[in-house]
Amino acid sequence: MDLRIEFIGFVHNRWDKAEPQDSDRMKESVSTIEVREEYADALFRIEKYSELNILFYFDRSEGYELRTVTRSGEVRGVFACCTPRRPSMIGLTTVKLLGVDGNVLTVTGLDALNNTPVLDIKPVISRL
Repeated sequence: MDLRIEFIGFVHNRWDKAEPQDSDRMKESVSTIEVREEYADALFRIEKYSELNILFYFDRSEGYELRTVTRSGEVRGVFACCTPRRPSMIGLTTVKLLGVDGNVLTVTGLDALNNTPVLDIKPVISRL
């Protein structure tokens, strides 16, 4: 099987490192996502959506265990929690879109570190 994944952009915020307990504070802060120029046209009409799903790469995560202890102290399987220590190292967060300026999205709700590579952006579409 051939797997090809492009980094379409990068996260920018004040979080160069974070502990698990920082996740909520990270989500409350403002981040920008700078989409690479060659993909800027893919943002056409993205402002129609108030929420976006951001897929990103846990580029600073090392190793994983199939069971882990969550922030609440509960033991769960890695696929039953949001730990960055995962076999695939792919993160997913739903963010609120605050604005668009060219190839830069301003968002809240993102729990990715500064300079984290972004893999994809998808609008949240209500099924109601």
